Amino acid sequence: MTVKKTYDLIILGGGPAGYVAAIRAAQLGLKVACVEKDNVGGICLNWGCIPTKALLKSAEVFHLINNVEKFGISADNIQFDIKKIIKRSRDVSKKLTNGVNYLLKKNKVDLIKGHGKIISPNNLLVFQNDSSINLSAENIIIATGARSRDLDKIKSDGVNVWNYKNAMIPEKLPSSILVIGSGAIGVEFATFYNAFNVDVTIVELQNRILPVEDEEISDFAEKIFKKSGIDIICNSNVESINIQKTCISADIISKDKQIIKEFEKVILAVGIQGNVEDIGLENFNNIKINKNHIEVDEYYRTGQSGIYAIGDVVGPPWLAHKAMHEAIICVEKIANLKNVNPLNLLGIPGCTYSIPQIASIGLTESEAKNQGFDIKVGKFPFKANGKAIALGDEEGFVKTIFDSLTGELIGAHMIGTDVTELIQGYSIAKNIEATEEDLFHTIFPHPTLSEMMHESVLDAFDKTLHI
Repeated sequence: MTVKKTYDLIILGGGPAGYVAAIRAAQLGLKVACVEKDNVGGICLNWGCIPTKALLKSAEVFHLINNVEKFGISADNIQFDIKKIIKRSRDVSKKLTNGVNYLLKKNKVDLIKGHGKIISPNNLLVFQNDSSINLSAENIIIATGARSRDLDKIKSDGVNVWNYKNAMIPEKLPSSILVIGSGAIGVEFATFYNAFNVDVTIVELQNRILPVEDEEISDFAEKIFKKSGIDIICNSNVESINIQKTCISADIISKDKQIIKEFEKVILAVGIQGNVEDIGLENFNNIKINKNHIEVDEYYRTGQSGIYAIGDVVGPPWLAHKAMHEAIICVEKIANLKNVNPLNLLGIPGCTYSIPQIASIGLTESEAKNQGFDIKVGKFPFKANGKAIALGDEEGFVKTIFDSLTGELIGAHMIGTDVTELIQGYSIAKNIEATEEDLFHTIFPHPTLSEMMHESVLDAFDKTLHI
């Protein structure tokens, strides 16, 4: 049996891109259907951003408790329960997905559960067990997200080799873990397991961890991670693994040596690929797929009129906040609103919730130089900030990069406690095209960590006050 329904807009996928697109479209008066086969919220709310941060908060608390003596507090017999830690993470996720369901209902968006497949430029079939629903609309937005990528010779099996989903819900903590890849996902899992006394090794193909970050940030992070007990092997490749009864033997190859090392579990954190399969794209020769992602223009139009794509399925950076802004731009363009501007990729902040945290926006120092900028660079250390000293978190620094000719802020990079909450200040500065003079005269409250942002700007122009 097939039921037919008509809408102004159909959105395939209910993650951060999809549900935000649905809500914004409904606000603009469109009749909207959002098709989702699993829970709303996508990877971010169910298996990514939110539940991982809940796990990392537990790691941060455990780390703090184990270092309370410096605050004049004693704690004995400190223990943790991994099952309760994971349950809290899943409860946080469930609370937020329930919230998204409420928002869709509040905005009168029809949430249709099932597997959606586009069969023509204006039609999408939703398969539900033994029945289907034929949806028609003038426009369709693809927001199917992405999933973790396997290696050619090493594939996740959910038992010995984990992807991010498996790594979030272990039945028990392993004694040792090999993390392949040192981007944000790999580093966050390495931090989490290391905090709970798991022997962690990171292997990175490139010559430094966190390779998209500024080089000084990467170097500083590596020193702190090694100090915490994480083994880091760069310029190396995990050529193969051999799953045995009691362990996993990994063959790690670098330029000058070969390492054979045994682990209990392996986490694959080598990137993600778009969910472009089995959604009907084979019906459209003019929708182009490049490296498992859908090609779109600056307003997220595919090569097929009336079909759009947003979020992780269109490529990097794979960030929920980027996906949400793409959703708004796409929907407002569909609704023919005026002054809809394309997304500025250099205005998207990136955050890594390790211990310590890492946050950045804009160009790195090497990128700025390679693009021909004449730059001024400022830095300010946590150890010179009163609030950081009072908190007992003195490891880290703030770095800012300016165009010396115009005074434009072209990059900002931070490592240290709570920097993911600070980076928005530089995001605002970049968005309003603030110059160094604007930041000079901005009053930052004392005592706060944010004062380091001001001091870093001052340092770039030889005006710093507290070092």
